[in-house]
Amino acid sequence: MVNEIIRCETLSKTYVLGDEEVHALDEVTISLARGDYAAVMGPSGSGKSTFMNIVGCLDTPDTGKLWIDDEEVSRMSRNELAGIRNKKIGFVFQQFNLLGRTSALDNVALPLLYGGVNRHDRRERAYAALERVGLKDRVGHHPTQLSGGQQQRVAIARALVNEPAILLADEPTGALDTHTGEEIMDIFDDLNQSGLTIVLVTHEYLIAAHALQMIRFLDGKITGVEQLKAEAA
Repeated sequence: MVNEIIRCETLSKTYVLGDEEVHALDEVTISLARGDYAAVMGPSGSGKSTFMNIVGCLDTPDTGKLWIDDEEVSRMSRNELAGIRNKKIGFVFQQFNLLGRTSALDNVALPLLYGGVNRHDRRERAYAALERVGLKDRVGHHPTQLSGGQQQRVAIARALVNEPAILLADEPTGALDTHTGEEIMDIFDDLNQSGLTIVLVTHEYLIAAHALQMIRFLDGKITGVEQLKAEAA
C-alpha cells in the first residue's frame, strides 16, 4: 500500500528471564497509513511497550519485518537505526527527560546539535518548535521554572524539531493532572490534523479516545483494532 508509513509483518520478540521465555511480541502484523493517529492499549506485559520500542527503532525483532517510511529497518545495524530515529521519528515520554540546567530553547535544539546543524539554524528551528507548542515566551526558562505541562510542551517541541515523519508518545499525560493532560492532548490533535502520524501508548481510555484508531494488545498479540472516528480530511 503506497500510503503506508509503518508496516509490520509477523514481528516476534522473545526475552529470556532466568529459566523463562517471555514472548513479548508474537507474530504481530499491522500497517498504519500516513497521517494516522493510533492509540496502543493493553495491560502491563501485553507487548505494547516492546511494539513501541521496535517501531521506534530502539530495538529489533527476532523475526519478522518492519518498514518505516518505505525503508526496511528490521535488519539494520545500531548506527543505521540511530540515523532513522534522528531523521524520521520523534519521541515523547511520560517523564520529560529535560536537562535541568539548560534553557527550553537549548533543550529543544539538542537533537539538532547531535545532527551537526549550525548554531544559528538550531536556535531558529528550536524557537519555531517552541512557538508551535505555545511556549515562545518561555524559551529562556529552565525546567525548574516551568510547570509539568510546560515541561511536556518543551519535550514535544524537542520531538518536533527534526520534523519527523512519525511521533511516538509513551504515556505522555501520565505525570500530569487531568486538565493539563487534556491540554497536551489538544496539541497532539492539532499536530495530527496538520498531517503528522502519531502512535500513542496509554492505559487511559479518555486519552486513547483522541486517536483515530485503537490497537489492543494482550500476551504479545494484537487482539483488536477499533476505528474510533473517521480520519480527518
